[in-house]
Amino acid sequence: MDTNNRRENANDVPAIKERKRWLFFGLPFTFTKYSLDAKCLKLYKGFFTTTEDDILLFRVMDVSIRRSLMQRIFQLGTMIVISSDKTNPNLEIKNIKRVHAFKDALDDRVEKERLRMRFKAGEFVSTDFDDDENINT
Repeated sequence: MDTNNRRENANDVPAIKERKRWLFFGLPFTFTKYSLDAKCLKLYKGFFTTTEDDILLFRVMDVSIRRSLMQRIFQLGTMIVISSDKTNPNLEIKNIKRVHAFKDALDDRVEKERLRMRFKAGEFVSTDFDDDENINT
């Protein structure tokens, strides 16, 4: 994990950067990068055509880790982020080094952002009535 010396946002939290790696030998020869700051998890993909996407931290509902035998041999892991984000509701961050440290940092920042925004876990629960605008009684 690369921690920059400059501080992000007013929360004085350093940005954490990681990149997707090849499964074999854990070499970072891919064009997918992840950045975690105080307010969002950012995803950068592509070489000729690039895509940037982000998930606001207060939208993250669950984070889990999956590691295959080959990932454990090369000290890599996959982090699965479940969120209420429309574009990336189930984001898989594949083959990153120090996956447990990245998950711990994400969990910590999600909790701080929820406290800052004054969100509670129950506010993320949706019902069948959320999409219904005109309900006839």
